[in-house]
Amino acid sequence: MLIPIHAEITRKALEKTFNPRVLEIVIRANKKQDAIKGQIGHSEYHFDNNKILEGQGYLQKQRDIVILSIDRMAMGSAWVAFGRLLHTAQDFYAHTNYVPLWLDQFVRGIWPPVDEIDPLDELTLSNSQLRSGRLYYPLELLSFIPVIKKPVIPFLPRDSHAWMNLDSPASGEKFAYAFSAAVKRTMAELEIIKGNLVSQDYDRFING
Repeated sequence: MLIPIHAEITRKALEKTFNPRVLEIVIRANKKQDAIKGQIGHSEYHFDNNKILEGQGYLQKQRDIVILSIDRMAMGSAWVAFGRLLHTAQDFYAHTNYVPLWLDQFVRGIWPPVDEIDPLDELTLSNSQLRSGRLYYPLELLSFIPVIKKPVIPFLPRDSHAWMNLDSPASGEKFAYAFSAAVKRTMAELEIIKGNLVSQDYDRFING
């Protein structure tokens, strides 16, 4: 997803829970995953190139860092790891075909309301067709440039990130489902962290 959309998702999911100062630290860490060094050679950060298992492993690694950092009273490290975690979790719905697969359960034209999407539907998560877009460099890079995006995309394979992504409203009607799923997943990830903490440590995590 685009950087401003990651921020919007995170605020929508967490602004009623987190201290505003802490939330901004989390959001900055989330955004940083889209820096150049987070893009090259790190498909697991974004669930790109069919790195589904690797992405899931990265999520668990960040969860572990959050819990360990809180235990060590290193709150800054915990907040940054949580931001990294959320970026990857949110990208899952924009960079894989999870949303199309989930919608395939329903008749096109009578899809459920956007807010009814289940971000952790077991049938969809276990679907053998679950995959993510591949990045076909260097041509793929041109698809990120708005003024030449449209003429470039037809030359990329259909399994490319350019064709598959739901990164913004420009991606079509399924973007709203990806956005809603990402908001719900963000809240679910916080619940996972909460479930591994005593109340005092959780209060410290969300309030600083």
